[in-house]
Amino acid sequence: MALHVGIDVGGTFTDAVAIEDGRAYTAKAFSTKDVTTGILSALEVLRDRLGRNEEEFVPKIERFVLGNTIVTNAVDEQKYARVSLLTTAGFRDTLRIARSARTDERDPHAMAPPPDVVERKRIFEVPERIDTHGNVLLQLSPEGIEKAVEAAIASDAESIAICLLWSFRNSAHEEALAEYIDEHYPGVPYTLSSRLTPVYREYERMVTTTLDAAVKPLVVEHFHELDRRLKASGLRTPIQIMQVHGGFLSVEETSKAPISMFNSGPVGGVTGARMLGEELGRTKILTADMGGTSLDSAAIVGGEFRVLPRAEVGGMPTSLTAVDIETIGAGGGSLAWVDGRGLMRVGPHSAGSVPGPACYGEGGEHPAVTDAALTLGLINPEYYLAGTVPLYPERSRRAIEKQVAEPLGLDADEAAQGIYRLAASQMSNALRKITVNRGHDPREFILVGFGGATGLFAAALAREAGVSEIVIPRNAAVFSAYGLMHADSVYSAVRTSPWTLTSTADDLEKEFAQLETRAEEWFSSEKIPDCRRELTREADMKFVGQIFEVTTTLPPGPFSEADKEGLRTQFVKDYESEFGTGTAWTEAELLLVNSRVRAVGYSEVQSASMSGDGSSHTASDFRRTILEPHGDRVEARVYRGFSTEGAVDGPCLLEEPDTTIYVPSGASVETTSQGHFLIRLDSPAQSAHLQGDQS
Repeated sequence: MALHVGIDVGGTFTDAVAIEDGRAYTAKAFSTKDVTTGILSALEVLRDRLGRNEEEFVPKIERFVLGNTIVTNAVDEQKYARVSLLTTAGFRDTLRIARSARTDERDPHAMAPPPDVVERKRIFEVPERIDTHGNVLLQLSPEGIEKAVEAAIASDAESIAICLLWSFRNSAHEEALAEYIDEHYPGVPYTLSSRLTPVYREYERMVTTTLDAAVKPLVVEHFHELDRRLKASGLRTPIQIMQVHGGFLSVEETSKAPISMFNSGPVGGVTGARMLGEELGRTKILTADMGGTSLDSAAIVGGEFRVLPRAEVGGMPTSLTAVDIETIGAGGGSLAWVDGRGLMRVGPHSAGSVPGPACYGEGGEHPAVTDAALTLGLINPEYYLAGTVPLYPERSRRAIEKQVAEPLGLDADEAAQGIYRLAASQMSNALRKITVNRGHDPREFILVGFGGATGLFAAALAREAGVSEIVIPRNAAVFSAYGLMHADSVYSAVRTSPWTLTSTADDLEKEFAQLETRAEEWFSSEKIPDCRRELTREADMKFVGQIFEVTTTLPPGPFSEADKEGLRTQFVKDYESEFGTGTAWTEAELLLVNSRVRAVGYSEVQSASMSGDGSSHTASDFRRTILEPHGDRVEARVYRGFSTEGAVDGPCLLEEPDTTIYVPSGASVETTSQGHFLIRLDSPAQSAHLQGDQS
């Protein structure tokens, strides 16, 4: 009778899922600033739904997985610890020089420099120099070490980032600085670029190192408290934390590189969507995860999500390997407002969980997207979270009238329709970016929508993006937490090791062998049995003369001279898959830049039926008048416990205990054989039944 628990901490709600004996139980609680309190509250709700007391719940948990927003929120809000940066003499302004103005912004007056993670007064130069081959040109002296570290400490820094030129080729000087800190200031956290991301591109490496150091004190504070309180409640199993690359690491490993938790929660949803796609027989899937503060979207092609070798974090390029997720700052709590030009705007600011949207009655005076949906009648104020959270529609209408309608000369209904449509339009841009902008036809995809607010907007998003079929999982509101429970432990060992086909195969094999040794050590430290281990060799490659690389998977080692031609063929195939047939510069020499070993420890996951909150709900339906966002006031049928073999035409609303699904006029909805909700934007007679891809 194994008990597995998954937690996803969002900007507004903390979601929890427990799987026991093949049945999934779900719970929600408001997120809190200290994170731990929200997690414990969600666990308490979960415990009650399982009908357990304290002694029968937490001590019985055999697997505890966590996705959280500690790092994501710190980056989004630019609320960092005071960090000091030590860098090679002459390179103090690398972060400010950056990569110049290379964004999508076309107005030079609107261009902005990258945000300051570290103040310039806390950047100190270290008298040392190592060349491109790792040779020491200027030895770092004990006096130079002492002066640099003492200056950083004197600057009132809470953590220290150390990023020296070419340290990924020779880490001796960075390690010497670390030894001094360990000896004289053992309580001060620090990050070495040569340990965190030993790859070339100085700017990206420095950004990654600085961000990691800037969030490290925050993570240590939160996780120490979470670990203490969970152990006090009887938790005996280790906490597994989702990482940006799509796998889990332990608390200990995460504390060494906390920046890898960026977008931790959304990755769980993408993992769950891939699993759902396998159940449905679909290999082309778009995900839309709309919560309280943002919408996260990803594309799954051929049953796999895309992993970026250089992810962007907080608008800055990094050297992190990350699941490709496009985020738009528009969610249920996103605030609607009128700018100085008299134009309606939605987001990026959010009401959060406190005070929340105006309808929460907690003091919020500005209307959020949730207020617009409530004003349109899409949300039942007496059945929000199954009636556990009261809503006040009159406060929503008053806030919309005062903040949006009156400045624009509209009535409250027109303003609410505008807020809804603008939010949907903004969010659909995320779907276009991961399809059209990357060479995919959105008409070939199915949209999997999850998160507490997506059901209200999924049809509008899909219609604007050109998608005709939508699947809303039965437990959509906690789907990311459910997906977390089906992810694996993952570790990535990478190193810049330039190599060409004219070099010997033995040189490359030595690099991979060293990386595999590190991966095997990680397997042992995580106590992952041999039967659940897998190693994959990857290489970041490019044609000589190009700037950026494409990642290619190599066959299992050892790598020999006979494998060279196969490597070239595979790279050309991967390159043309990314950029189009015939784009490969086949006559040019190849350059392998980074060698990487990806270690996966497969998790033992219980299969479970998605049974909502674990309680029973009597199926019923009734009618309610709503104002359609793109139409007129109509009478819509409202279903609870919706389940049907045939399709039901919209307009209608499916009211689940923790989410509401809106099916507009012209669309239809039915349940799949797995119990999920299938929405078709065309009439049933014109739309093919849900089945595997034919392409």
